[in-house]
Amino acid sequence: MPTYTALTTLPRKEAAEALGEALEGLEPNPTGVGVFEMEDGSGLWEVGGYFEAPPDGVALALLAAAHGAKDFAVSELPETDWVAEVRRELHPVTAGRFFVYGSHDADKLPDDAVGLLIEAAMAFGTGHHGTTQGCLEALDALISDGFVAHNTVDIGCGTAVLALAAAKTWPETVLASDIDQVAVDVARANAVANGLTDRVICVEAAGFEHRELSENAPFDLIFANILKGPLIDLAPAMAQRSAKGGRVILSGLLIAQADDVIAAYVEAGFSLIRRAELGDWATLTLGH
Repeated sequence: MPTYTALTTLPRKEAAEALGEALEGLEPNPTGVGVFEMEDGSGLWEVGGYFEAPPDGVALALLAAAHGAKDFAVSELPETDWVAEVRRELHPVTAGRFFVYGSHDADKLPDDAVGLLIEAAMAFGTGHHGTTQGCLEALDALISDGFVAHNTVDIGCGTAVLALAAAKTWPETVLASDIDQVAVDVARANAVANGLTDRVICVEAAGFEHRELSENAPFDLIFANILKGPLIDLAPAMAQRSAKGGRVILSGLLIAQADDVIAAYVEAGFSLIRRAELGDWATLTLGH
């Protein structure tokens, strides 16, 4: 069955969310709608819908005009076995002591590595992106420095690869949260696959807005691999929920965006410990 996409961009989060909500009511109904801040530093938001039948071009044009967006670009996606495609394209990733792999590459796991099993069918946040790899390398550096975390949380966890890495490093339970229930389900499945069902607790939450998170604060280690805007917005909450002497590892940042995030966290009471760059992306380790 073919799949059709309709994509557009516009400034301002509120306008993008309103357009996304309106897109959900289009006939034929989309099978999914996404609203994302673009990672190119442009300040634009992308709104997209997926359809099983060609979407109504006139209705899309009216929606775009009403919300101040560019015209929707409509495309038909080729029918592809995406799991097989991802398996062909994604190779294991080494990040310090951590080795991120799919089950099809289980025979490549080094004896001395900490293995993190992320299946190809769960391809977002696999460790192949520079931000995730950067966070794993930052964690590896903290461990090498002798840092020990007894209470860890992964905010915006995606596949929970960072939470899994912490749980395989230290014996305590690790919390993982994401605003997207699909990501939470994926995170739970990955916890099962890695034998960490009872030690990685996954919840749906925006930032720290969940009882499980508030009751377990303050945290020795906080991961947040999200985007510049949410990271800056979360700086005061990070300070409130980070233990004295704790660490935060932040990414989801283009190199040009890192200084603004550092400034926000220094103002909130953190100090920069380490800044690393991988490709176009920056990863920050800060102390509280």
